[in-house]
Amino acid sequence: MADSSYEKFDIRKKNPNPKTSALLVIDMQNYFSSIAKPILPTIKTTINLCRNSQIPVIFTRHNHKSPSDYGMLGEWWNNDLILDGTVGSELLLEIGRRSGEKVVEKSTYSAFWGTDLEDFLKGNGISEVIITGVMTNLCCETTARDAFIRGFRVFFSTDSTATSTEELHEATLKNLAYGFAYLVDCKRLEEGLGKME
Repeated sequence: MADSSYEKFDIRKKNPNPKTSALLVIDMQNYFSSIAKPILPTIKTTINLCRNSQIPVIFTRHNHKSPSDYGMLGEWWNNDLILDGTVGSELLLEIGRRSGEKVVEKSTYSAFWGTDLEDFLKGNGISEVIITGVMTNLCCETTARDAFIRGFRVFFSTDSTATSTEELHEATLKNLAYGFAYLVDCKRLEEGLGKME
């Protein structure tokens, strides 16, 4: 997932507006460390680019507090879920979350479902989201689609998202580029944010 592949699927080009954007860092947790660690360099670069452009950075943390919040995930993943309070549920220390940066607690694929994310974004004048993290085809993709449906402009990172296989990663990029999101990578984001200054 390290090589950018957005050019293969890029249909539309647009740059995020730092004044109306937020960066979503999806589920960079110990549970997903084997998938997350290869993209740490690019996701940290993306986070720093956004911080330098005064774009708020928001982290999500997927976890379950009891079987009552498993929903269909319990059936689908045979109850192999991330339980709150476990080491697996914690954000990777290497991701470098700063004190005061918002963490959205979620119990399903979308960072919007059952959380205050939409209210927080709209309350802060945010109309665009840049999506990074894991897993490309599950929580990242579902959050991107949900954001689009809720009226947010979506930018989806090709080199700061990752999943279990390149095939699944690229399938998501194809689908999102077709109807939901503008694709970006670190280089494109750096160039685009630089033009806004």
